[in-house]
Amino acid sequence: MKVCILCCGLLHLRGHLVAREYEIGLADLEVNGSAVEHIPVLAKTLAEQISLPPDGVMVDVTIGQGGHSLLFGQTLGPEAVIVGLDVDKNSILRAQSKLKDLSCKVLLIYANFSQITEQVHEQGIEKVDFILADLGVSSAQLADVHSGLSFLHDMPLDMRIDKRLKSTAADIVNKADEKSLADLIYKFGQDRASRRIARFIVQHRRGQPITTTGQLAAIVCKALGRPERKRRSRIHPATRTFQALRIAVNDELENLEKLLASAPELLNKNGRIAVISFHSLEDRLVKVNFKQNEKEGIYRVVTKKPVVPSKQEIAENRRARSAKLRIAQKQ
Repeated sequence: MKVCILCCGLLHLRGHLVAREYEIGLADLEVNGSAVEHIPVLAKTLAEQISLPPDGVMVDVTIGQGGHSLLFGQTLGPEAVIVGLDVDKNSILRAQSKLKDLSCKVLLIYANFSQITEQVHEQGIEKVDFILADLGVSSAQLADVHSGLSFLHDMPLDMRIDKRLKSTAADIVNKADEKSLADLIYKFGQDRASRRIARFIVQHRRGQPITTTGQLAAIVCKALGRPERKRRSRIHPATRTFQALRIAVNDELENLEKLLASAPELLNKNGRIAVISFHSLEDRLVKVNFKQNEKEGIYRVVTKKPVVPSKQEIAENRRARSAKLRIAQKQ
């Protein structure tokens, strides 16, 4: 099959690809053969909770490597449609490879899920039966040496999942004033030591810029007085700081709010939205939105409490350990 990858989207229509607008070079989207395999979280639970009609329309707003969409796509007929959004170009290519043999129509679009309404309507689709959002960072993204998302390996301090964004984590760390840094780490990382961490960052950058994940992780460990190799906590000392910077760089919470606000108008009657979150800031937004929409008669909350992975799933996939799934149904 001849593959043409596009900036605004990649359309896979039952065995052929339709190109539109700006082309992206394949070299930019080449998949490393040794790429880390991403295991979809809570897949079995989703399959039990969500039943799509054979001609249903599903929007996977974080298509990733296509694991969740493959699960549902295998139950869909040729009249059905899966719309997949992602801001990671490599994820789009991986998903295209995984979903290419499905009988349903698959539309893969390089866009942020905050634009879900525009992107879906652009495809001539007015309403959908299912919206799925897996808000976690994939294993492949963490392992990507260009992402700057991991403190386990020394990488450029980037953290942009969407490379079209202008500001990197290095820009924030090296340019923000101490108070702004402390506020950011506290607000998005929920780290009570945020002021001390910010002070150590500012002191260090006076001597030299902080340009790699290894540098930043070492600074945070020093600030907390917890050497990386001797830590006793189950999480790395830099985890919360890295989370805060990633959220800020990618506008993650603002984009989630836009997605949640758009969903009710897109869903058919009895259509469902499922969101898998990985930290309390995300989960709180979803919980509040679902409850408010239920109060207004728009949704029925299907999961009164968040669904979490079983011990067996966590043993098989450590990434699942902090996942929480919430589902709501359009009334």
